Amino acid sequence: MSLESEADLPGEAVLPGTLPEALRAELVAFRRDLHMHPELGNQEFRTTAAIKARLEKAGLAPRVLAIGTGLVCDIGDWDGVRPMLALRADIDALPIPDTKSECSYRSTVPDRAHACGHDVHTTVVLGAGLVLAELHREGKLPRPVRLLFQPAEEVLPGGAADAIECGVLDGVGRIIAVHCDPRVDAGKIGVRAGAITSACDRLEIALDGPGGHTARPHLTTDLVTAAARVVTDVPALVSRRVDSRSGLAVTWGRVEAGHAPNVIPQHAELSGTVRCLDIEAWRQAPDIVHAAIDEIANLYRAKSEINYVRGVPPVVNDSAVAELLRDAMVARRGVEAVEDTEQSLGGEDFSWYLEHVAGAMARLGVRTPGERTVRDLHQGDFDADESAITVGVELFTAAALIDGGV
Repeated sequence: MSLESEADLPGEAVLPGTLPEALRAELVAFRRDLHMHPELGNQEFRTTAAIKARLEKAGLAPRVLAIGTGLVCDIGDWDGVRPMLALRADIDALPIPDTKSECSYRSTVPDRAHACGHDVHTTVVLGAGLVLAELHREGKLPRPVRLLFQPAEEVLPGGAADAIECGVLDGVGRIIAVHCDPRVDAGKIGVRAGAITSACDRLEIALDGPGGHTARPHLTTDLVTAAARVVTDVPALVSRRVDSRSGLAVTWGRVEAGHAPNVIPQHAELSGTVRCLDIEAWRQAPDIVHAAIDEIANLYRAKSEINYVRGVPPVVNDSAVAELLRDAMVARRGVEAVEDTEQSLGGEDFSWYLEHVAGAMARLGVRTPGERTVRDLHQGDFDADESAITVGVELFTAAALIDGGV
């Protein structure tokens, strides 16, 4: 593989030009194969094998993580002094059906779909690795780069924590990633310094008490009413116990209680999420939420059992690394290819890496320019304009070359 053209960048770095058509076609085919064979978190055995085989074909030495899925691959030898730049992709899919009706590469696995773009993320890092490996052979890679294909991003608290325990950050000084954004046109990226996602935790509550006949609620613990008050009052209480700018919010997704209209049940269950824009408020959230639930439960004489599952903190982009992504995109595609982006309420376990090293995530545009259909992540009809794959490869490759010159 050779690049069709090259363009000088201010300084000594050299940016690759347009990707060869054969490589672009191969990457699209690779992404479609992943899309047809989605695997859930910690079950990505086929996906891991496919990535490993292609990297080995390129003469690289990928290493499967000790947890059984996911892998890392270094391009160049780390000298133990200058830290490496890591390119991270998540490789798992979601437990939802693929509802695209006219699509030759729709999922072949029932109730499984790459509805969040992880197949695109994986293909982008693979493509960047293939380009950087060629540049390394030509002596044009300023410093080693680590490719990181991480499992189980969709499983709280995220596979990033397991990957870190496997040593994927050893020798890494900076880490970058992209996330598909169906609100941004293909050919562009969204960049933001500071928090770009939110914290996300899971909340499960069980309420118990003596039930009875609906004719005599005063002789029971009225669990249905208690559950209803938890649903309505806890979010309000929580929002008043932190700075409103922190965006701490409790949202319910499941409420179950009772089976008959004239029987007050003995057991009720609720589950939902806790999201937060601010990392300090996120650290306080478990105590605040616990106290609010206990107050309401005690008011109705209900016994509460709370399972607060820590998820992920916000992704807080390092300003220098965010600027690296901006500079890389401008160098490859011009200033019009970069737009500012806002903080979302979605969660991303990329944040765990940023607890250890500086890094940044950019939003990769996957909307076909001019498309009017409104699409979103985590929906069965999600798809991506595949030209975004080339854009992501160019972004990561340029970032690796620019970063190497620092």
